[in-house]
Amino acid sequence: MKTSFVLALFVGVLASGFSSAFAHTVITVDQYEIEVGWRDEPPLVSQQNAITFAVTIDEGDGVSSGVVNSFKDLQVTLKSGSITKTLDILSDTKPGHYYAKIIPTKVGTLTVELKGTINGIEVNEEINIEDVENINVLAFPPADVSGLPDLAQLKNAMSSLQRDVADLKSGGNGAGNSISSGSNDLALLAMALGAAGVVLAVIAMIKRK
Repeated sequence: MKTSFVLALFVGVLASGFSSAFAHTVITVDQYEIEVGWRDEPPLVSQQNAITFAVTIDEGDGVSSGVVNSFKDLQVTLKSGSITKTLDILSDTKPGHYYAKIIPTKVGTLTVELKGTINGIEVNEEINIEDVENINVLAFPPADVSGLPDLAQLKNAMSSLQRDVADLKSGGNGAGNSISSGSNDLALLAMALGAAGVVLAVIAMIKRK
């Protein structure tokens, strides 16, 4: 998160009296208002959180009240690219307030889709909630990957395994037990090579993050 954005959020919190909904989105559907956002902000990867909902109805003269049983006929789907998940909506203690537990596993944008009805009023909305951030935004000391094996060392080990496999292939023309033994060694080395490739790919992905 850029420094300017952090400062803007900080000023916003002060101005709103430390309101927990400073990054929430409010939509209006007929006489209903639906507020959607994260319980804990900013949302962080691998940290349990919850998406919260507040459904109120305008009763006039600036008065609004919470709507109970709002999700009786209203389905909530969470989207990350082409991946979707239907959320299990739970009622909070305050009337008209609801939440769905979630552990975000990826940095980026999540979209909340509301589809169905509230007391017969049709709802069909998509809402982008605050982006999920890397845990190092708040982690101290920052998460460290220095203990992981060095990529160059892994590449050298893979090259050595590849040479061993090539040597076995070229020397496997003997008879009887030598062929069987060479085949077994070749299979074992091939499996080790494949495992090393997977480890190398995973570590490269982690270090990029």
